[in-house]
Amino acid sequence: MSDRSLRGMRLGAQSMETESGVEPAPRQRVEYRCEDGERVFVTFSSEAEIPATWVSKTGKEALLVDGEKPDTSNDKPVRTHWDMLLERRSVEELEQILQDRLTILRERRGERRSA
Repeated sequence: MSDRSLRGMRLGAQSMETESGVEPAPRQRVEYRCEDGERVFVTFSSEAEIPATWVSKTGKEALLVDGEKPDTSNDKPVRTHWDMLLERRSVEELEQILQDRLTILRERRGERRSA
């Protein structure tokens, strides 16, 4: 009986297709360099648009070798919440608003200010 038994295979573990006649997509290997000299190699599709900068595994920004440096001259300065607040109010106005709000808060808590 054992000579006529069927052998099975694991489902989903192995593909029945062969790799004959399959060609991988064309690729290109691109080199980036960090300021400290660290080299980063990234593989892209040959049709992909190559970015001018890449963040390495160590978290440093690397620039494309033999590529144009990114133009950062059009970058706006970072505006903080405080900067935007000062565009609308003066420091004196802000101090007055703070005092008014503190007075309202203290009255709500039942505290009286002795002044």
